[in-house]
Amino acid sequence: MLGVNNHGQTIVLACAFLSKETTESFVWMFEEFKKAMPGGEPKTIITDQDAAMAIAISIAFPTTFHRLCIWHITSKFSVKLPRDAYNEYWREFQKAIWDTDNKDEFDAKWNIVVTKAGLTDHPWLSSMFDLRESWVPAYARQFFAAGMSSSQIAEGSHGFFKQYISRRNSLMDFIIRFERALSHQREKELVADHVDAFEVAQCLLPMPMNKQMATLYTRTMFQKFEQELIESTACFLELKTEDACKVVFNVSERKNWETRVAEVVYVKDSDHASCSCQRFEFVGIICKHILALFRRDQIEYMPKKYILKRWKKTAKCGLVSDANGKEIKDCADPGLLIKRSTMSRLASDVVGDALMSEEGCEVLSETLKSLQVKLKLLKDGPSNNEVGGSSSQTQYMKDPKRVRCKERSKGVTGAKEKAMKRGIRHCRECGHIGHDRRQCPALNTP
Repeated sequence: MLGVNNHGQTIVLACAFLSKETTESFVWMFEEFKKAMPGGEPKTIITDQDAAMAIAISIAFPTTFHRLCIWHITSKFSVKLPRDAYNEYWREFQKAIWDTDNKDEFDAKWNIVVTKAGLTDHPWLSSMFDLRESWVPAYARQFFAAGMSSSQIAEGSHGFFKQYISRRNSLMDFIIRFERALSHQREKELVADHVDAFEVAQCLLPMPMNKQMATLYTRTMFQKFEQELIESTACFLELKTEDACKVVFNVSERKNWETRVAEVVYVKDSDHASCSCQRFEFVGIICKHILALFRRDQIEYMPKKYILKRWKKTAKCGLVSDANGKEIKDCADPGLLIKRSTMSRLASDVVGDALMSEEGCEVLSETLKSLQVKLKLLKDGPSNNEVGGSSSQTQYMKDPKRVRCKERSKGVTGAKEKAMKRGIRHCRECGHIGHDRRQCPALNTP
């Protein structure tokens, strides 16, 4: 199970060995996850369309919003739809999915495109429309998900861990290498913490609110906020309605030669502003439309209610307790920050001394190359035969039985993926497989 930290970096929350990908196995895994992280149920879980996992999530996390990966669904349009319909109407489907801010607007655009394409009775499109509350942004944006709408971070994480482990590793070898990969991942987080602790991000706009958020947010999150603040300067407000309870504004912006309009509602009693784009609810960072309202009302500093601790530099400050009330200490070594700072100063002094002469530069260059080779050997660690042992005298734990994962089953490979693997291309003239336009029988027929 993966998530993101306050720097927006992908982190591992938990992992488990499963012999079967059944509902019972997933329920067990989620229950163990709750024991390890007793801070409450997650707000959102993003998965593919696995039926067993969907049932398990409803059992183990009844209050968690289960979102389907939008990338897995949109990538199937080219396979499920007829070729001509896909080529002609795919862009309109994209606009209906991504460029709608409310549910009614999406339903209307979807039905228009489906009717124009003559696919009103298409079974797969009908099933996706019935599941729209689980994957369409206009329906799912109201739930916090740190800005994620797909499980593609898992694909990137797979590539990261493949640098350290393989299916040929024994169980003990796998554990050692997996821990090494986690330590490198945590080191990147500590480096980001170190940068935020001793450096303040440069502000592109000399505004009090921008400077305020530069001191509170981590650098990555501040850059996202600052981008919203910059884009808010191109937004225009127009009063729509006003009564004793609330004020409604239309906020328009010109983007890609199109005018987009969002609706901002300000409730007077609670002194709270919300936007139809729901970026604050979905990402946790205030949107440009509300920032435009703040600029109109001359609000110089961000109210505390719009600053999530989730994205602050101090997000990890405080005690974390388990189910028994005992403190859970961070397994990351805070001494790495001190070591990094000390070695950085030492390296800077050495480079400064070496630059005084050509001979010094050559000596330092040769020494660093030799040191780099030694460090690489330490990073790679011992071979498979050395770790975990292979003889009966040192091997006390047997390796688990290898089973095939659902996601890697050959049966789920679509026609598009098969064609890409074989290098087969469709004919642009007739649409058939096995020949190109130059060899098309339709063109060569007298």
